[in-house]
Amino acid sequence: MKLLHTMLRVGDLDRSIAFYRDVLGLKLVSRRDYPEGRFTLAFMGAEERVDGIQRGAELELTHNWDTARYELGTGYGHVALEVADAYAACEQVKARGGKVTREAGPMKHGTTVIAFVEDPDGYKIEFIQRRSGEDAGTAAAA
Repeated sequence: MKLLHTMLRVGDLDRSIAFYRDVLGLKLVSRRDYPEGRFTLAFMGAEERVDGIQRGAELELTHNWDTARYELGTGYGHVALEVADAYAACEQVKARGGKVTREAGPMKHGTTVIAFVEDPDGYKIEFIQRRSGEDAGTAAAA
């Protein structure tokens, strides 16, 4: 099996696309309206699709045209993005107008460096700092 995407329902699609593109550095790889169903799907990824083929896991932003806001469920955790430097990624998020909810530092009871940011709808995004020497192929542009 291969992880394809994580889906989030968002109240304002353009605002969410701007956050994931301009604050986190992801690319809009696909956007399609479904007028009969009154919804739009937008896919964001760290890597562009090649000849329409998805290369890495993506984030699916679903906008139901008649719903302006969603309540966050208590079962939702977070989306995790690998970054080369969590400290620098947090500074970039703040400089781009984003909200850091947990500054970069070692995780509780461990050594992995993590941080958390929040998107405009309140969804949590975890930055996990890549350990030195690991493949940079899955690093998010942050």
